[in-house]
Amino acid sequence: MKTAVDAFIERNRLLEQGQTVLIAVSGGPDSMALLHYFKTIREPWGLSLIAASVDHGLRGAASIEDLTYVKEVCKQWNIDFVGTSVDVPTYKKQYNLNTQEAARILRYQFFQEQMNKKRAGILALGHHGDDQAETMLMRLVRGTTPGGLTGIPVKRDFAGGKIIRPFLGVTKEEILAYCKEYHIHPREDLSNKDTKYTRNYFRHKILPLMKAENPKLNEHLWKLSQDLKEDEEYLQQQAEKLLEKVAVFEKDKKNISFSVSEFNTYPIALQRRAFHLILNYLYDGNSEDFSYIHEQQFFDFLTRDIANGKLDWPGGLWLQRNYGKITFHFNSSYKPASYRSELGIGDTYRLPDGSELSVKLTTCKNKEDKCTLTCDVTHVELPLIVRTRRPGDRMTWKGLNGSRKIKDIFIDQKVPKEARDSWPLITDQNGKILWLVGLKKSTVCSGGTSGEWLEINYSQPKEDR
Repeated sequence: MKTAVDAFIERNRLLEQGQTVLIAVSGGPDSMALLHYFKTIREPWGLSLIAASVDHGLRGAASIEDLTYVKEVCKQWNIDFVGTSVDVPTYKKQYNLNTQEAARILRYQFFQEQMNKKRAGILALGHHGDDQAETMLMRLVRGTTPGGLTGIPVKRDFAGGKIIRPFLGVTKEEILAYCKEYHIHPREDLSNKDTKYTRNYFRHKILPLMKAENPKLNEHLWKLSQDLKEDEEYLQQQAEKLLEKVAVFEKDKKNISFSVSEFNTYPIALQRRAFHLILNYLYDGNSEDFSYIHEQQFFDFLTRDIANGKLDWPGGLWLQRNYGKITFHFNSSYKPASYRSELGIGDTYRLPDGSELSVKLTTCKNKEDKCTLTCDVTHVELPLIVRTRRPGDRMTWKGLNGSRKIKDIFIDQKVPKEARDSWPLITDQNGKILWLVGLKKSTVCSGGTSGEWLEINYSQPKEDR
């Protein structure tokens, strides 16, 4: 086994000469074999070794004895030791987590603290080929993306250094044989046999059946994970380029929007990865609450023939569609951008939600409706202005004694709060509000006999496809 692990480390460039390595050690066979292996390569690599052990407070005296055992072995092998006890049950209750997740969080917090304190560049973990197979099968059964089938990474960034897993290329059986060969007597955690935990169920019930059918299962799954990893790295790069071209990022990538028609010009494989990349940006890489169901919802949202819609997703995330535009935003931070543009005769202005305003000159006053405004050309100063509301905006209309705040009109008309800051209104060059589009028309436009009329039309065209 040692020869295989040596080659694995060289092939994947997991170590450098003279590094300080923190080794996660529980006292079980995997981590004890890992600790011993590093003891054998300490001098050739010039490594400084530190064993780190965590008592999760879940098995009473037994877990404390595990900690003591690791400490004693480290003393015999002349390896520095750091250990701690954490209160998983209290943390689990406080943050509404399951036992395994709470234990993992507290364990990695300790590792990070020690990495920083000891200035270690490497955290070595004892995951092996069987763990990789279990992880891939569990994700496949639960539902995952192609990226999820890459399994446990051989190395990744952590606490200013890297996590490495030198045993991913060997099996549990080989590790047990290694322990026997070198007279290592690991501790046994009885909870690892409890099949109420999903991983244990796969380990003791599912994996043996599959290995009986194909003894090279681990080897084949490892090859698959590496092929998928290489494919995913390339496709991820292309997805990043996609978003650079089509997406608009605001508030440190916490508001992200893009054009539906432009996004749809790319292959579905890149669209899918761009979607997950967006989630990574929004959740800082912690998007575990999302599943393939959310992906299906996204693509349904993207392809359905709808003008407007909204999805409420985990963590306060909203996915909002306004005609040709999709926006991801957190409810507390989202505010539509304001706008202002001149609108001359013959002009058409496309609003952010895809609707349009157009102006033309006519010699007859056509019948008005809620989407049309006509105004005697002599009563306004051209060009017109289309803009969003400003503090203190007021207007008047027929039958109103005095003027009224735009804010109060929105309230009276029951316009949703999230729509008010992007609602269009039209003024002339002197600032007179002529039309709160679709809601109120000013008395300025109600008279006149010059024979020339401005006709302003508001329309919601079908989305271009």
